[in-house]
This record gives sequence, structure tokens and C-alpha cells, in this order.
Amino acid sequence: MSDITLEPLSKPFSVSVTPPGSKSLTNRALVLAALAGGSCSVSNILFADDTLVMLDCLRKLGFDVAVDEATRTATVVGRGGVLPASSAELFCGNSGTTIRFVAALCALGHGDFTLDGVPRMRQRPIGELANLLHNLGVRIEYPGETGFPPVRIVADGLPGGWVRFGRSQSSQFLSALCQVAPYARHEVRVNLEPNQTSWPYVAMTLRLMDEFGVTPHLVRDPDTAEPTQLIIPQGVYHPTSYQVEPDASGASYFLAAAAIHPGSKITIAGLGKASLQGDVGFADLLHQMGADLVFGKDFITIGGTDRFEAIDVDLSKMPDTAQTLAVASLFAEGTTRLRGLHTLRVKETDRVAATATELRKLGAEVEIDGDDLIITPPEDGRLKPSAIDTYDDHRMAMAFALAGTKSAGVTIRDAGCVSKTYPTYFQDLETLRG
Repeated sequence: MSDITLEPLSKPFSVSVTPPGSKSLTNRALVLAALAGGSCSVSNILFADDTLVMLDCLRKLGFDVAVDEATRTATVVGRGGVLPASSAELFCGNSGTTIRFVAALCALGHGDFTLDGVPRMRQRPIGELANLLHNLGVRIEYPGETGFPPVRIVADGLPGGWVRFGRSQSSQFLSALCQVAPYARHEVRVNLEPNQTSWPYVAMTLRLMDEFGVTPHLVRDPDTAEPTQLIIPQGVYHPTSYQVEPDASGASYFLAAAAIHPGSKITIAGLGKASLQGDVGFADLLHQMGADLVFGKDFITIGGTDRFEAIDVDLSKMPDTAQTLAVASLFAEGTTRLRGLHTLRVKETDRVAATATELRKLGAEVEIDGDDLIITPPEDGRLKPSAIDTYDDHRMAMAFALAGTKSAGVTIRDAGCVSKTYPTYFQDLETLRG
């Protein structure tokens, strides 16, 4: 797939869409399955670039992994915290979850492991995770630039102990440690500094660990309810059959599409109030802006209305929805301010700068104020025909495609980059035509 020029939708739509399985949950579940004490079945998994490199890494580490793409299921034979391989060269593509989760997994091994990825991966930080592991007794080396991949782990098991974790560039560092911590030689305790980054993703990890039979203990400040300490008991994950939820970040594009098309309605089946994913909260933001919302236990329905207004919102707890909301704000009355975007600078691209650049092509007035984006739609409400650069970033392609459902002349360059997490995205987007 190369460039795609979208045709605006000619009438309101009413459809149900089920995005593929969550990337975040798929990669977490695969790691926990490899750590379990026996065979695990993970169903409704996402088959996309980020999860395929995870599966490949698990195989290279010696785990028995069987995949049935027809039923979207993977069977992983866990080894109870033991890594079968004593050495491996692991290619992680541009998957942040893979390189971070697998690096922590390698710390449980006994041998020499090197992890690397595409050129952009070498610009994505891993130093905070390496420091966590080092402070727990793991030997970490950098063949290249300190703090960035490639990273070499010379492992002799995870000793464990107490560490402190501050406001990070990525919550994935803490999630990575939590997943492997039950197999440390000594109990792991993490003292948490205030204002943790993207905490809902850590909460997702903790809840999934509980599904696999190890329940972390979270201590909160009695006055503020902020998390202050994680205590991860020693134990063994149980053999588990786990079904992955649809991807909430992937659902955000379709929910936003309904919100910006008055009279349209979309239902996302399989996601709702019971979801493990913090990004389901994106539906509440659209409701605040004026969209109709029905939020069930296992479904979300958004309806577009004639009222869609700008919002001032902190997205630090759901940063993967920032680009979606930025594009949706092109069709809102007033100036939108998106706050708390510091983690977006070290993703597949600098998403703050890239989003601002492409919004300006469409005629918006955009200001970057620290980690905030301030977006004012064109005065006449009409977008300029534009070719949108995607920076090899799947979320740039998916978010800016929404502009093309409303305005003529929007081309998405290198649209195939959606294969990272949602290979069928453009086919699913076409279902909005009925």
C-alpha cells in the first residue's frame, strides 16, 4: 500500500466496528504466557508488525510458540520464569513494547542477549529501564549510544530488591519490570514518585498479571490516592486461556469519525466500562465536546450531533489518542488545547512536532507550548487539500485519514505504515460508507 486519497463521506452512517485485538494487551499477554508455568492460549491476538516481532523474539529465546492465524490464537508453552536460550540476537523492529518487555525478560536469563531495531528505534530511549534493572543487580551494556538501543544484557537472573521510579519518558519501563519481578530472587518493591506517566497502562499491566495468577500490591497516598509503592510478590504465573480485548486506541478513530459527522452513529463491540484499557476514556472526551454517548459494560456507542466544541484536556493518561483528538478538533468550534504530551516526543516519531506540521498543511493555526498543542481550525471551516506525511508512524496515518472523511483532497502518504498495529484499518474505514 502506497498513498491513499480519501473520498469524503456523502451521508451519515450507522455501523458497528470491532477493531483487532489490542497491541498493548497482546504483547503483555504473550510475555506473561512465556513466563507461566505451563501452556497458555492467547486468543483474539493482533497480528501486526509490533506483535509479530514479539512472537519472533520469544521463539529466538527458545519458547515453544504455535500460531493459528485463522483463529487469531497463539499457544505459548511457559517455562515458569526460565529462559531456554543462553544467548540471542533479538530484532525488535520499531516496537517499543517489544524491546522494553523483552529486555526485562532477558534479565531473568543466564547468558548474553542483545536487542536492537530499526534506525528510529536507536533514537527511542531505554535508559530508564536499564537503570531499573541495573539497580536490581542486572549487568547492562550499550554497544552504541548510552541510554539507547542496541542494548546488551549479560544476565545471571534477576536479584531483586528495592528501587525508586520517577516520572518517566514511558510507562512501559515500569510495566516491563513488573511483569518479570515475580521471578526475582528477592521480592521487588518499587517506590513511586508523584505524577507517574501514563498510569492507566501500568494499571493494565497489574490487572493482567492478576489474570495470570500473580497479584501485585499497590500502596496509595491516603490523602491524594496517588500510587506511592508497588510490592510484587514472588510467584509463578498460572497456565491461562486469555482473550485479548479489541484495541481501544484503534477504536478511537472510529469513535471520532462518528463525532465529527452529525447524524452518524458507531458502536464498538467488546469495549466498555469493564475494559482493562485506559483509552476507552476517549469516548468521554468526545461526549464533553458534544457527541452523544452510551457507555455500556462491553460496548461503546457514539453519535454525532450538530454541537461539537473545542476542549482543554490533559492527555497524559491516554497519550495514544492525542493525534486522533487533534484531527477531530479541526471540526470543533473554538480553540482546542491538548496538554501533557511529553511522552509523544519519543514515539515512532516526534508526534508533537509532526502533528503540528501536518495540521498546518490543512490550514489550522497550531502553536506548540512546551508539551501542549493549541489548535485553532481554519476561520472559514474549510480544510486545504493536502498530502499528509506519516513519518513511518501508524497513528499519523490513521488519525489524519479522519480529515479525509470530511474534506476533499486529503492524501495519506505511505498509508501502509498502519501495518504496525492495524493492517486492515483503511478497509474498516471504508465500512463507514455502508
